[in-house]
Amino acid sequence: MLTEQISPRYLDLDSWPSGEMIAAMCEGQLAAAAAVRGALDAIADAVDDAAPALRRGGRIVYVGAGTSGRIGVQDGTELPPTYGWPADRLVFAIAGGLDALVHSVEGAEDNEAAGARAMAEAGVGADDVVIGIAASGTTPYTIGALKAAGAAGAVTIAVANNPGTPLLDAARHPILVETGEEVIAGSTRMKAGTAQKIVLNLFSTAVMVKLGRVYRGLMVHMRATNAKLRRRAERMVCEIVGCTAADAARLVEQADGDVKTAVLLGFGFEPAEAAAVLARHDGNLRAAIREIAP
Repeated sequence: MLTEQISPRYLDLDSWPSGEMIAAMCEGQLAAAAAVRGALDAIADAVDDAAPALRRGGRIVYVGAGTSGRIGVQDGTELPPTYGWPADRLVFAIAGGLDALVHSVEGAEDNEAAGARAMAEAGVGADDVVIGIAASGTTPYTIGALKAAGAAGAVTIAVANNPGTPLLDAARHPILVETGEEVIAGSTRMKAGTAQKIVLNLFSTAVMVKLGRVYRGLMVHMRATNAKLRRRAERMVCEIVGCTAADAARLVEQADGDVKTAVLLGFGFEPAEAAAVLARHDGNLRAAIREIAP
């Protein structure tokens, strides 16, 4: 596997001055980001398959071990506060359990049956989207999970950094990002991890956009649950409705922190009317506004 090989470029890394060492590591991070470009079509295909399943009520399931599992959890846990994604429609299947996020659980990733069992226990089905992440592409736990999820009819996506690996073969949507040798051989928290995070950023953000949770570059499905988010919600309402800050604050308060409803109230709807028009358009604010002013 390329991610396990020693790179001649970094053979004497431990003898370099700090500045030279850090510059070399930064070079590797830039290369990792550039490697994602070759996977853009595969990511887009996965988004277009995942969005309809999630629109039918499916869940996003992240599967991984070690660094890859932690990166999946980081991506998923940001979806509820950013896009109002329901927490009960997120599943994290981590080799060794959630304790493995902070403590290494040796050997847990080697159990393919445990990955399959995690999918069965989660009740994964045809409307779910299961993302398996493994730099090596050979992690048995993650492979077992993707195979079981695929057999259940789920949309399966694999993110790996080595070509020709079984994880990629196990997914409906294989996403290969060839990041090559690491600065420190086998330390896939570096280049491979950076590329994985970029892939997940692109995928989950694009899915949320497709599901109507973004309007004009604004996270309008966010709910204002604290002071910072309330200020953000008020700025969004100001921007979209074209009202004063005081009016925006009143609308957000009237809408109980729901930005989309506050916007429609600003356009003259009553609360029940706003709810109805959003329901007609599956929560898509652009479509709702188009109905008001076609």
